[in-house]
Amino acid sequence: MNLHEELKIALEAAAEPGRAAPMQAYMRDQFVFLGVAAPQRRLAAKALLAGLQGVGADGLLEHAQLLWQQPEREYQHVALDMLDMHRRQLNIAHLPALLGLARQRAWWDSVDGMAAIVGDVLQAEHRRGGDGHAQMDAALRHENFWLRRIAMLHQLGWRADTDAGWLFDAALALAHEDEFFIRKAIGWALRDYARHAPAEVLAFATEHRQKLSPLSYREALKHQPP
Repeated sequence: MNLHEELKIALEAAAEPGRAAPMQAYMRDQFVFLGVAAPQRRLAAKALLAGLQGVGADGLLEHAQLLWQQPEREYQHVALDMLDMHRRQLNIAHLPALLGLARQRAWWDSVDGMAAIVGDVLQAEHRRGGDGHAQMDAALRHENFWLRRIAMLHQLGWRADTDAGWLFDAALALAHEDEFFIRKAIGWALRDYARHAPAEVLAFATEHRQKLSPLSYREALKHQPP
């Protein structure tokens, strides 16, 4: 029995069919679900995914692609769990493959999960003295707005590692867009950095208030003192 057969058995055993319809509705009926809540999904797959230690990036990406092709949405979430668990086997050479996955069956749940993985890979590269901005520069200009969202969000949680200049330039580069998920991402990224540098974010948002959408501006300053 191979990994995917074992995952199928484990997830189907953990499924609560009554959950499937509400989960599908929450995702605006874009995907079908088995009905496995996130904690149960992680528990059901944990041991199987842990067995992939040392399989290598190519093996991980091959498994991820197979999981991405499954109709039930939980399988894409398992792929993200797997990539996150083994992210140290990934490096910036694998970003094109990760971004390619993100473009398939894209919605905020899979895109934001991939943004976190991409961010972890790039932060590790940054701490080694490397620079992954070229790939994020390209994503920021990509015609696919989900890739632009990943670029905007990839520094979430970086705190002192955040390249504030890049963050602020990216926010301005996307500020003209009407897309809700882009406007929300701008505000989210700024708000996250404000936890580390509140004065800098306040100054940026105040200076560029007329360029930022009301949503982006409001989200950026959501946790600032009145």
